[in-house]
Amino acid sequence: MNFKNLFWNFLKKLSSLSVSIGLFLFISAISIIGTIIEQEQSIQYYQINYPLNRPLFFFFTWKQILNWNLGHVYSNIWFILLLFLFFLSLIVCTVSRQLPILKRARQWKFFYSKSSLNKFKSLKIDQEKSFINFIYILTLKKYYVFHKGNAVYAYKGLIGRIAPIFVHISIILTLTGSLIGLFGGFFAQEMIPVGEMFHLQNIVKSGHLSIYPNNIVGKINSLNITYNKDNSIKQFFSNLSLLNNRGIFIYDSIISVNNPLTFRGLTFYQTDWQINALRLRLGSDYLCQKQLIKIKNKKTLAISWFCNLWIGEEYKISIFITDLKNNILVYDHNGVLIKQTRYGLWNVVHGVPIVIQDIITSTGLQIKTDPGIQITYLGFLILMISIITSYQSYSQIWANSMNKELSFSGCTNRASLFFESEFSVMYKAYTSLLSINR
Repeated sequence: MNFKNLFWNFLKKLSSLSVSIGLFLFISAISIIGTIIEQEQSIQYYQINYPLNRPLFFFFTWKQILNWNLGHVYSNIWFILLLFLFFLSLIVCTVSRQLPILKRARQWKFFYSKSSLNKFKSLKIDQEKSFINFIYILTLKKYYVFHKGNAVYAYKGLIGRIAPIFVHISIILTLTGSLIGLFGGFFAQEMIPVGEMFHLQNIVKSGHLSIYPNNIVGKINSLNITYNKDNSIKQFFSNLSLLNNRGIFIYDSIISVNNPLTFRGLTFYQTDWQINALRLRLGSDYLCQKQLIKIKNKKTLAISWFCNLWIGEEYKISIFITDLKNNILVYDHNGVLIKQTRYGLWNVVHGVPIVIQDIITSTGLQIKTDPGIQITYLGFLILMISIITSYQSYSQIWANSMNKELSFSGCTNRASLFFESEFSVMYKAYTSLLSINR
């Protein structure tokens, strides 16, 4: 057997329903594993969370995860190969099976003998033939009617017949968009101090064909936080400006969680924030900057920041920041509250004038691009439409007149009981019209 025959036999088997379902189930199983096992983590993370003495599902340890590359499932070459085979299976099935079905469904099918209609259950026979009345009833029921000689053919609901084709097309588009995003997309994470400029440098993940924009520079102008009545954080906002590589302003926007900025294919998400340091003035001349340490209350889950500051050689104080509401707490070395102050106010602590001038904050951004997202969304849209239209029944009705008898019958691809009821109603309407015309 030559290569050409082998190739066509391979495509024929690949287009079969059993192979497509098998590939789909296999891809789904791998995707479930990729959802359960955290992706894109470090080796130390897997060693801690999946130790050898406590395997996941009594099998998966960090060694299996690393050996089979289960920590990077969606970028594995074998997973991409499975997607490609499934993609090829859908295309071949659509071209070789679904499109010919559509072509045959649109063909006019006339049956000129009574025996041709016997294979359908809903066979009706009337002694008086009247094509005009019969066609009139079919037209009222929204059927497309064709008449040739002593035969009639009618159908409706063709969209329900071609719905599987659109399901295949939607999956093909979704896979195409996902592969374009996989190979051409990237995302980066940055933690930028307020007032500082930044460019893309901390790339977390990128496709082999992705292109990083080198002509976009960002700047965080401000960070603002809103609070609930119980003093918990409600939302945090960043004022983000974009500039070109010459420092010329291009665009700015206020972003927050679930309200990103999209610009030229780049999407800037607000992901995090933090307090970095305090700027203080001691006396009239001495300026200093103290790094803040983040602490979390295990019971209340409240977060605060603090730093220690020596006043001279004898006294040590602790400065606590609990939020961005301009509330600052100062404690002595025994943990006793000695001051509650605000930014910019002069305070005398152990005889030393102190003013807390400013707080240095940072905002966390995730920058992402996905060139295939529009194609993926189009695939989902077509899939939703095809699911709705698939509930439409494709019904066909035939009739012919032989030996002064009118025989007519029909069939449908779903909702058989409803079709039989509709068919009986049409037959009664037809006989009623005959009785009126006599």
